[in-house]
Amino acid sequence: MKVPQSLRNVDQDAVVRTFDYDDGSVIAVDFGTAAADISIDVVGSTAIIVADGEQFEFELPPEASDVSVHNGVLTIDE
Repeated sequence: MKVPQSLRNVDQDAVVRTFDYDDGSVIAVDFGTAAADISIDVVGSTAIIVADGEQFEFELPPEASDVSVHNGVLTIDE
């Protein structure tokens, strides 16, 4: 699964990683402890993220089956 372009350019402090497994892959975006209060809303194939008072949105990869946030880490599962 490819990382959406808008997630690659999120924030200098965010760490974006992709993990590939035999049964799928995961994109993890760690916004750090300062952004532990992240909210996410998915409308159709668009994810809307609000972190530290800033909002951005991106198109989910077609393979995405689950999107979640926990402790400042956004994960997109295939």
